[in-house]
Amino acid sequence: MKRCFGKGAVMLAAICLALTAAPAEARDISLQDAIAEALAANTGLRVTAQGEKTAEAELRAAKGQNNWSASTSASASMSKQKDEDRSSSGSLGLTFELPLYTGGKNEANIRSSALGVDIAGLTTERKRETLKYDVIKAYFDALEARHTIDVDQDSVDYYAANLENVTQLYEAGSKARIDQLRASVELSDARQTLIKAQNAYEVDLATLRNLMNLDRTEPLNLTDDFTYDTFDISLDDSIAYALRNRKDILADEYTLQQKEEAVKIAEAGKKPSVSLSAGPTISQTFEPSGRNSYDVKAGVSANWNVFDSGVTNAQIDEAKANRDTAKLNLQKAQEDADLAVRTAYYNMREAEHRLDSTEDAVGQAEQDAYIAREKYRVGEGILLDVIDARKALSTAKLNHISAQYDYVRYKAQVVNEMGIGLTDEERAAAAKIADTATPQVAEKVADTAAPARTSAQKETKSAKAQSKETKKDTKKDATAQVEEKAAEESADKVASEIAGNS
Repeated sequence: MKRCFGKGAVMLAAICLALTAAPAEARDISLQDAIAEALAANTGLRVTAQGEKTAEAELRAAKGQNNWSASTSASASMSKQKDEDRSSSGSLGLTFELPLYTGGKNEANIRSSALGVDIAGLTTERKRETLKYDVIKAYFDALEARHTIDVDQDSVDYYAANLENVTQLYEAGSKARIDQLRASVELSDARQTLIKAQNAYEVDLATLRNLMNLDRTEPLNLTDDFTYDTFDISLDDSIAYALRNRKDILADEYTLQQKEEAVKIAEAGKKPSVSLSAGPTISQTFEPSGRNSYDVKAGVSANWNVFDSGVTNAQIDEAKANRDTAKLNLQKAQEDADLAVRTAYYNMREAEHRLDSTEDAVGQAEQDAYIAREKYRVGEGILLDVIDARKALSTAKLNHISAQYDYVRYKAQVVNEMGIGLTDEERAAAAKIADTATPQVAEKVADTAAPARTSAQKETKSAKAQSKETKKDTKKDATAQVEEKAAEESADKVASEIAGNS
């Protein structure tokens, strides 16, 4: 008994220690740090980057087809005829061959492979830009969910206090039982909404961790928040910039050039090919007597396929059809880019217009909720007015939060759809992806890729935002003065470029 009690005491002590242990400290992470870590460790980006190695290998192979090649040959034979002695011999040869003329096939292959290298590089760069946008979206999704939790928690606290107040009034005989029941139902509904908001926040954080390739259970504390900053590039200029600079559109243009080279490769099947060959051959007869010979041969050979039952013509027609398809794909990519920029731009402006109206609505809803609550407290109102006013206040707050984060998300989407490239810091982080083998390495990358943003830079950003607030009569009182620095700097460059072109 004593021994069993000792084991139970140890187990109980372990459970108590686990329950009282302090939770893991959340790691502070800014938006720029999140982008840098994702660029350095995202698995999907690493997969895309492998395409560059494949394209470079194909280019080397294409160049090798147009250069010297060497092959060896060896033979051994033995024969025996009736009434004759047995004979045996062997030979060893080495042949060098160089294509002199292939009808332009090899040269077209080299040009096509070189374009493939460019396409792979553009594809990787576009993947980086899209990954950056995905991180920005996930980051602000999580921030919006966190603020939604605050609003829903306030509603739960309010309905809990309201239920307590209604219960006291009911017990005092001044309110009906139905008011108490309704207050209890509203509290239950508010708790359900809070639970859903908390789950949405965890899902958004999980998405962010996945993009950054972090430990999926690592607690994070997002240090940046919404701040209003104008986007001064016009819609027409944004679309024009996208059509000139989108990496995927440039890749489609190179793909069209590849298909044109494929037509030339197919047409080369109708032309002759000429090659130079040279090499020594050593022959030896072992039986009946040892005789050796050594020859060196060199020559030029030509090959011309004059009839193949229409195979070459079919290959040419196929290549031309693929070329025409590539033209249509390029046209569609341009049309899709135009639509994507327009959609994101309109959504951004719509969210921007909602900022002012939703902020005014919050103030009005707060006054309405206060009046309804006080009227009910003194017996001049009904509970339904209190509930409706509180719901209207929660809706107004959530609408304002939605407008804020819709604006920054759509602004980031406009920047992405325009094809604005990465900053120097982000490129430095992306360059580390080849050395990133495990998620743990990504944690080290964050410390080396993002520390350079000093407090002086943050103060400059804050001063800039304050000057805008003074000039625009305080359009927003944001909780932080940091936004996607990279997107802003790139947008400034675009604005300067557009102004210069004008």
